[in-house]
Amino acid sequence: MNISVQRFDDLAGAADGRLLAARMAALSHPARIEIVRHLARRESCCCRDVVQNFDLAQSTVSQHLKILVAAGLVTFTPDRQRSRYRVDRQALAELSDSLASLVDSCCSGR
Repeated sequence: MNISVQRFDDLAGAADGRLLAARMAALSHPARIEIVRHLARRESCCCRDVVQNFDLAQSTVSQHLKILVAAGLVTFTPDRQRSRYRVDRQALAELSDSLASLVDSCCSGR
């Protein structure tokens, strides 16, 4: 019985690790960090609004938004011909907590 519980815990930890890695990878590009900052200052906005604030092509911004959505850091809602994007503040808070926990676990023995 303890073995199966341990394995489940290991799987849960591995899943958490994969999610942390995916979210950190999504933020590993400077443009995506700036897009998240831009979105965080607003309730929501469309891709065109983001494009107008950056020196990036619309297709590039769309690709960056797609990566942020796939990582769960940004949500989108279809709104007629445009999609509305917004920061998932809960996901960012979870990322912050996970990263802080990782740093604490690695550096607590110093």
